[in-house]
Amino acid sequence: MKHFLLFLMLIGSYFLEAQCAMCRATLESEGNKDLAEGVNNGIQYLMVFPYLILIFLGFFVYRLVKKSNALTEE
Repeated sequence: MKHFLLFLMLIGSYFLEAQCAMCRATLESEGNKDLAEGVNNGIQYLMVFPYLILIFLGFFVYRLVKKSNALTEE
């Protein structure tokens, strides 16, 4: 079930737009769709890195806790 939810989140994020209300209003008033799409892609690109850092930190903490539990059981 976890893998299915992760898959849905990854696929769903492809269709999302990540603009704030002010950016959207400014870009739509200019009528340049390529610029608006570029801003969306840039925001999504920048948004990925904090989540990747949190995932890696969580993974290393999980491994550390798992290793310490294995040592205490012995």
